[in-house]
Amino acid sequence: MLSAINKLADRLIGLSAVLGSIGLIVEVMVILVDVTGRYFGKPLTGAQDISQMTMVIIVFGGMALCDKLGGHISVDIFEYFFPPRVLWLGDVIAPLLGGVIFCGIAWTVWESAALSRMLNLATNIIYLPKAWFQYVVVVLSAITAFGMFTRALGIALSGKPVSHQLDKAI
Repeated sequence: MLSAINKLADRLIGLSAVLGSIGLIVEVMVILVDVTGRYFGKPLTGAQDISQMTMVIIVFGGMALCDKLGGHISVDIFEYFFPPRVLWLGDVIAPLLGGVIFCGIAWTVWESAALSRMLNLATNIIYLPKAWFQYVVVVLSAITAFGMFTRALGIALSGKPVSHQLDKAI
């Protein structure tokens, strides 16, 4: 059962990373076209709008993969003073807390997207509907939360801390 959940989480995290990568490619292309166009006196209309919206996709698209690979900042100053059971507890609580935070982000942005739809909010220059991008953030945040909850479950079931260097001395 856990392997099926991990497989699903990995596929969703891969999808999230692909969306973030597509956002990065679009961002680079927009900047390239805009800078080249400025040189010739014809900047890309709406480059700022597209850049702002794709930046959201880049950040939230990469978040789940960053968590899966352990790329988040961690402070391990006191790690050598705690027994393995306390480290394990911290390793379980951290992704659970992260998952709750990303569920909160998803919920808040979901409500914001509903408001954006109701008020027909759009970007300033080319009037891209903001709700579309907000719904993408909701989906990517939900994927990140699912990945974090899955990681917490895996650590909880293993019963040991993840990657602590307990044999090192200060």
